[in-house]
Amino acid sequence: MNCDDIDNIPKEKFVFVQRDDATFAKDDSVLAVPPASYLHDALSRFAKNRGSVICFFIIFVLFLYAVFAPLFSPFRITDKDGYYAYATPRLGILSGTSFWDGGRDLEVNLQTYQYLSNIPGAIKKFYGTRELMVAKRPQTWYALRVDTYEKVGWVKLTLTPEQWAKAKEWEASNGVQLFYPVLDDKQVKNSAYKGDVNAWFLTDDKGVAKKSATGELTPIYVSNEKSPDGFAYYIPRMNGSQYEVRVLYKEWYRYLHGRYASFLFGADMAGYDIFTRLAHGARLSLFLSIIVSAINLLLGTVIGALEGYYGGSFDLTVERIKDIICQVPSQVTMVLFQLYLADKLGPLVALFFAFIFYGWIGTSSTVRAQFYRFKGQDYISASRTLGAKDSRLIFKHILPNAIGFIITASVLKIPAVIFSEANLTYLGIVNLDSDTMTSVGTMLNSAKDALATYPHTVFFPALFISLLLVCFNEFGNGLRDAFNPQLRGSENE
Repeated sequence: MNCDDIDNIPKEKFVFVQRDDATFAKDDSVLAVPPASYLHDALSRFAKNRGSVICFFIIFVLFLYAVFAPLFSPFRITDKDGYYAYATPRLGILSGTSFWDGGRDLEVNLQTYQYLSNIPGAIKKFYGTRELMVAKRPQTWYALRVDTYEKVGWVKLTLTPEQWAKAKEWEASNGVQLFYPVLDDKQVKNSAYKGDVNAWFLTDDKGVAKKSATGELTPIYVSNEKSPDGFAYYIPRMNGSQYEVRVLYKEWYRYLHGRYASFLFGADMAGYDIFTRLAHGARLSLFLSIIVSAINLLLGTVIGALEGYYGGSFDLTVERIKDIICQVPSQVTMVLFQLYLADKLGPLVALFFAFIFYGWIGTSSTVRAQFYRFKGQDYISASRTLGAKDSRLIFKHILPNAIGFIITASVLKIPAVIFSEANLTYLGIVNLDSDTMTSVGTMLNSAKDALATYPHTVFFPALFISLLLVCFNEFGNGLRDAFNPQLRGSENE
């Protein structure tokens, strides 16, 4: 068809297509795209970053643990039991296995093997023996799995007659043996296990148990002719106002608390429950880091915005102040704050002010750079020409364009504060350890000497802070890529 043919087409063949026509509307809907805000667009990009999304959910789980674990734990942060110091982690459903069952593998000599064998339930599993040369003499060593809860065995207590009577009633009603014959102090002092109430049998000077002709152990109990078995179950002290008794601590703990002792993450050197203490320490670290980051974000944003917008002598003065502050070593500043403020306001408040002293500088520099970048743009000049005030230009036109950088900087401040707090408490510069307060770094500091023998005391705090720092950094990088796509991969440059 050529142009002449078009002229020959009758006019009635031409039909006008209006925008309300059904056919046109159908075709136009295919091209329609729903509008997306800046925040929606950024979140869409963030959702495509699988690593950052996974890290976000891990952080969320850690937050839930810090907030809700103390509410569901049977222990309080102040609960301490020195008899169960260094008890290993135990989970009830794994009690029949050799994993997370409250046990510990050991190799012991004959004396220790006999000692543990005579404590009910102390040896969970016997692996076998092997011969070793010790001081050029052969010696048999026994491989065992020891229950760190049961090995506590018996303990000596002092009760009033009323407490004794009440405990005896509980003992009879529950059908368990709570009280055992007390030991003869003279024979205990002369044995190899001086003062140990678990060594209820005679031993030689080397601690090897002495056996009778029938192969039985000889007890060193206090005699009492009035008792059915001929042994004394308490010794009156203080003119009869107190009774010295010997109880099986496993059952005594149950008598006091209504349950047997079991620590999900084990116990530390003082007998605190690590699961509960770690949750409280994590709560303190997260609370401190979030509050400090929020205040530093506010101060840094305000100061950086004023620097970048007004510039001149104000900008020069503030920059020199920041240079002076940055030249002071942070460790020295932390020590000074602890020396002069900790006694008056407490170590936590002193640490809080020390973080504020430094923390706002990085955010202010970021915001300042963004204001210098945007304040010369044409739309800012146009708004100023139309009579916009400085406050409107700062908060309505320039600051929204820098929000991506500010969000990224604020999120990355949280792991920085957590790491600094853990570092300071681990080194002992700041002491946050008490019956009612602790932190992750404090727990690591307390457990460092037991790393080789009781690694669980270090493992769980170290795992928590490692996950938190790694996930926060990955989460922050994901937010940076989402809010500022042009900076993607800049940390690798």
